[in-house]
This record gives sequence, structure tokens and C-alpha cells, in this order.
Amino acid sequence: MGNVIFLISAYSPIDNLFCLLSDLTDTTMLAAWSLPCCFTILLGLLELCRAQYEHLGYPHGYPQGYPEPEQEQYSAPELPPDTPRIQLRLAGDKRKHNEGRVEVFYDGEWGTVCDDDFSIHSAQVVCRELGYLEAVSWFPSSKYGKGEGRIWFDNVQCTGKEKTLALCTSNGIGVSDCKHTEDVGVVCSDKRIPGFKFINTMANNVLNIQVEDVRIRAILSSYRKRIPVTEGYVEVKDGGKWKQICDVEWTKHNSRVICGMFGFPTERKYNARVYKMFARRRKPSYWDYSVNCTGNEAHVSSCKLGHAVAAKANSTCGGGTPVVVSCVPGRAFSPTPMTGFRKAFRQEQTLVRLRGGAIVGEGRVEVLKNGEWGTICDDNWSLLSATVVCRELGFGSAKEALSGGRLGQGMGPVHMNEIECSGFEKSITECFFNKESLGCSHEEDAAVRCNVPAMGFQERLRLSGGRNPNEGRVEVLVERNGSQAWGTVCSDGWGTIEAMVVCRQLDLGFASNAFQETWYWPGEVSADPVVMSGVRCSGTEMSLSQCLHHGPHLTCPKGGGRNAAGVSCSETAPDLVLNPQIVEQTTYMEDRPMFMLQCAYEENCLSTTSSETPASSHRRLLRFSSQIHNNGQSDFRPKAERHSWVWHDCHSHYHSMEVFTHYDLLSLNGTKVAEGHKASFCLEDTECEEGIEKRYECANFGEQGITVGCWDTYRHDIDCQWIDITDIKPGDYIFQVVINPNYEVPESDYSNNFMKCRCRYDGHRIWMYSCHNGEPQELATSHFGCTDGSTTSDSMTNS
Repeated sequence: MGNVIFLISAYSPIDNLFCLLSDLTDTTMLAAWSLPCCFTILLGLLELCRAQYEHLGYPHGYPQGYPEPEQEQYSAPELPPDTPRIQLRLAGDKRKHNEGRVEVFYDGEWGTVCDDDFSIHSAQVVCRELGYLEAVSWFPSSKYGKGEGRIWFDNVQCTGKEKTLALCTSNGIGVSDCKHTEDVGVVCSDKRIPGFKFINTMANNVLNIQVEDVRIRAILSSYRKRIPVTEGYVEVKDGGKWKQICDVEWTKHNSRVICGMFGFPTERKYNARVYKMFARRRKPSYWDYSVNCTGNEAHVSSCKLGHAVAAKANSTCGGGTPVVVSCVPGRAFSPTPMTGFRKAFRQEQTLVRLRGGAIVGEGRVEVLKNGEWGTICDDNWSLLSATVVCRELGFGSAKEALSGGRLGQGMGPVHMNEIECSGFEKSITECFFNKESLGCSHEEDAAVRCNVPAMGFQERLRLSGGRNPNEGRVEVLVERNGSQAWGTVCSDGWGTIEAMVVCRQLDLGFASNAFQETWYWPGEVSADPVVMSGVRCSGTEMSLSQCLHHGPHLTCPKGGGRNAAGVSCSETAPDLVLNPQIVEQTTYMEDRPMFMLQCAYEENCLSTTSSETPASSHRRLLRFSSQIHNNGQSDFRPKAERHSWVWHDCHSHYHSMEVFTHYDLLSLNGTKVAEGHKASFCLEDTECEEGIEKRYECANFGEQGITVGCWDTYRHDIDCQWIDITDIKPGDYIFQVVINPNYEVPESDYSNNFMKCRCRYDGHRIWMYSCHNGEPQELATSHFGCTDGSTTSDSMTNS
């Protein structure tokens, strides 16, 4: 009985029934139990079984269990008898699972399609034949690499309505004068055709899997209540019906691919006896085929079709049972028994990080080498290599491998190029790469979008009253008086960082504005009451509820309704980065007479002791240049409207930002000993990368900002570009610069706005060295400041 007691402690009562029944099949155990006792216990547990399994309860927004509603069946196209029987697949150097080189299987051999006369209509036929809703684009000239074998189709001309590529006009199957440098590729939509059913016309197992959808369906009650769902049946939707897969030929490589698709880095073992008992009680409906994955695929559609399953009359699939997977979530998505999910996403210290992404699991890939962060060149960048990065960081497989600096350009060196991975490496740093390859610029920075677990966060937040889905009053779904109700968020202290979390939670990109009044966005009157106040976010949270906020006792003097918090979101954002090398190279010390510092004195650019300095004396200044690049995806524009810009006689132009940069000198223990007081700034394009035109200039009341790919340079010889160190004693210090310190303007990455240098001053000379951009936790600390004891985070704890 010891074994039974252990199982009861680990599973729910109904799960225990399966374990108990399994153990009772042992004749030794039956002898230890009296029949009346057994009979009574089993009757009680069977009633519990009926209650829990006849009506499977799932959280809102999650797929329902049996029974499945009847859906319109997908009917295979009826083809003329003389139509060549072909099968298609997407192959080659893919950066998404739904794109690739078009390959045709005919006469027992895989071949390609020539790009001559190919069009979007032909791509539409290819994508529809593969089960995708439509074609997005197509590419000539072997974009996805050169194929092998025959070129089966040339001069293909389709109307877009053909049921198969074989019905399009062409030179005839196998008739071509093309080379593989002309192999065509297509990009299909993410969406699948509803009710699509895979029809295998070939007696082979070299075809790729094409089904309408795949899911992990939680079976045990202990897993049905968990978010994310990490364990259950693997089911495929084929012909509009969900079906299980027979586990006779199932391998751990298959489980690895399935877990990766759903955002989990790896798989683990599970208690098979429970599921065997459930399968005996509930007749499964099996899919017609088995699955054959190598384990490094990013999506099951890249796996090969296995053997046809010859299901017996009793549906035991040859002695097997439905496939079950149990996945291991990454650290950020792992619930703990007492505290729920961790407060925010904070990646462990690794050699790899993502920067510039709008949501968790996407960003520019950066690696740490010799103490310096650098980027990866996109030459040969593939879904396989991107998947290694995603799994290393605690996500699933890669959804997309991005190239061309799509998620912003980095700074510093390009550490890796022409990466080749097997897909099983623990880290991207273990993959082969070309150490000698040169010539990559940050315009070729590689990035990734990873599969992340479905957390259901989007269901608990909405934007209301806006002119479009990307803006509106923020409304939160909360428990109130035993039921769920929508309410607003208090706007006291509401800012850009909080708005960023909202846009991320709703998968709407970056925040473009944070609003503390929303009277112009009238939401539902029933949702006017404030349900969340005192919200303070670090910027790394996956949902607003993970931010620090007041508990049950709300405090919001202004109230909700017209004064509730609001946001507007955008797909892109700027990203300012200070060039640390320029600071290090241009630093020097100057003794400047007071009579030459009149403007600076009026703008408070000098230390407070300067008021006692006679005009014939001087001030000692630490001078330097700052070169601020916009490496993001949209222009950096000042928050203030043009009519509120301030004219400065000393500089003879308008200043659009009162606080744009902080300059500080710190002791080694972090105490501020001196600071710059540059009153305000004019933003313009000083220089740009080749091929990019300047758009902003300060002269003549011009438009102000920093264009993507340009930089604004504040030279060392202009007023207030200094720190007054007249009163500083000789010694070692830390020089610090923070750009956009008040987060007035939204950016895709605030962590690189922070720069530190080591500084040595001997009373006569000054040295600046080891300049580097800062880390996100330093910024997060400066944003929070101090909080009172009334601030909580719904069952969250700091990790």
C-alpha cells in the first residue's frame, strides 16, 4: 500500500483512481484487500471519476475537451485522372517554418521549381496545396539555397484557383532548361485552412507533416488547472477533428519538437500508468500516421510523415496508447507552489541575451566575449541556429530567424558570423562559426522570435474607447465580490514604463504614449471604477499584474473614468545608444575663467559654489563629447509639442527637451560627488550612415529629432557639455551618463541608455577608461526609487 499512498499525495483523487486500479491488477495486492472493502472504495471513486471526466473544465480561452463539435469536413480536390500525382514541401535555409524552397515529389524523387514566369498566383496554389490559407510572397534565384535533383516544373503560370500545382500551365513535368540557381521559394501565411485534411497519395514516408493544427490537451485534473499547460495528449487537427497519435513509434525527439513549438525548452518523463488507464476507459480517435522527427526541427511541419497506423478494432493502435508529452517550462514561466509566477522576467546570467524586442522571447541576439557584448552577423543565419538561442534562454524553438537588423542595430563588435548549428547545442557559443570572416556591419545583426508558453495574459487586459485597437483606456479584469469584473487603472504615477508593459501584454509592440487622462476615450460605464492603483513597473514584467501595486486598499484621489490610465502602442520604437568610445577618446580637463561662463552660470551648468567665485577666477571643468545614436526602428522625437519649445539666447536655437541626459561623477561606492547641469537640449541629425538623409536640424526653428541610422553629437567645446569638478579632491571615480533618464520618450531598449567609465584624477590631469554601456537592473533600480509598505504584487515575490 505504500506505493498507493505516495500516488495519492501527488495527484488528484481521480488520478489516484487510475494508479490504484493499475496496482490492484497485481494479484498479491488483491489478496491483501477484502472484496467488500474494494467494492465500496471503487464505487465511490468511480462516481468521482464521472464527475471530473465527463465534464472537463478548462480555463477560459483554452481548448475544450471531448466532445468535439461537428465541423464542415475538408474535401480533397477532385482531380482529372491524367493529373500527375505530386506532393509538395518547403525546404532549404528557412527562417520561418511556413516558408522555403518549393520542392516537388514525383516519380519517387524530390525536385524543384524554376522561377521563370512564376508569380504570386503560383505561390497561392503552392501554399493552398500545403494547407496554408494564402501566399504572402515569393522569391526567385534560390533565396533559400540551391536544391538538388530534377527541376520538375518550368515556366509555371497559374491563375491562383488551381487545386494543385500540377494543373497549372507549364512546359510539362520534367521539361526545363533551368539551373538550381533559379529555384523558386515562397512565404505562406501563418494561418491554416480550416478543416484541412492531409491526403497522402504516395506510398512512402519521406513527406513532411501537414495538418490543420496541433495542441497539448491536459488530461489529468492536476494539469488542467495549470497555466501554461505542460503535460497531456498530443493531438493533431486533421479534417476538422482533433485526433490522438499512436505512441508505438513515438520517440523523445518527437516530444522535444512538440514542447519547443509550445514554448518549452525541453521534455521530461511522466507517469505512464495513469494515462494507460485513461486510454482504456476512453476510446481514443487516432490519426492515420505516425510522426518521425530528428529532434532539431523548430516545427512539426518540418518532421517526416511516419508509417500509416493500422488501428485495431479495439483502438489500441497495436498495443500502444495515445502520445503524451510532459514539457519543462523555462524559469520565467515556472509556477512555484506558494508564490505563483515570478514578479518579472529576469534572465539568468548567461553568455547570450536578447535586446530590442517588443515582447518576451524576441530581440536582437547579443553574445558576451572577453567581457564585451557584441552581435551576430546574419550570414547563414537560420531557424536551426535561432532555435539554439531560444532554448538556451529558456524558451521553446524559434518561430522566426530575423536578419538585416530587423529588431534594431547593436553597438560594439560583431562577435560571430556564418554560424552552423546541429540544433542540439546547449548554447549558441558551442556552434561552429567562421572566426576569420570579416566585413559584417550592424546592418546585418541577427535576431530571433521564439515560441513562448501561452500564459493567457491577454485575456485579463484590454484597451477601451480608442480610435483603433492600438490605443485606449487601460481596463483590467479582476475578481470582485466573488465574480470577475472589468475596471480601470489609477493614473497617479502612470508613465512610459507602465505603458510598455501593457503593450507587451497585449502583443501590440511598444508604447508610443502614456496618458494620465482619458476623458476623450469613453469606455464602458460599468468599467469606470478603479481596480488597480499605485502601479510601478520595472519594464521587464510580462503582465501588468506582475508590477508592484497597491493591495486591496486602493488609493486614487483623482478616481477612474475620465482620469484613468491610457496608452497608445506602436509596432516600432527608437533606441538611443551612447557611443562609449567617443566619451573615452574626447575627455579632457579645462580651467575656464568665470567671465567666459556667464551663459552657463545662468543655466545652472556650474556647481553651486560658483556663485562665490570672483569673475577673475576660474572653474575646473571635465569636458567630453557625447555621440548619441538612434539604432532603433523609428525616429526619436521629443515629447514636447513644437509650440512649447524654449528659446535660448545663449545657444541661439530652441530646446525641445528640458531633461535629455544626466552627467554624474560618483565615488567608488556610488555616492554622487558632482553632476552636470545641462539645462536642455536641441535634437538634430549631426551625421548619418551612408545612404540615409538627415531629417532634423535645430537652425531656423527646424523640426527636431534623431533619425534612425543617424546620431546627434554634442561636442566637448559647447556650453554645459561638462561636469564642474572644481571642488573635487584627487582620487578614483566613476563617470556616468544616462540618456532619456526620465523615460519621457518610449524606446525599444532602455538598458543601453546607461554608460559608465572609470575615472582617475590626480589634481592636475584626468584619465577616462573602461567605458561601457550599463545593464538593465541598474536602470530598473533607478526607476523604482523607494516604495512604501502598501505596495504589493498580486501573489508575486521578488526573485
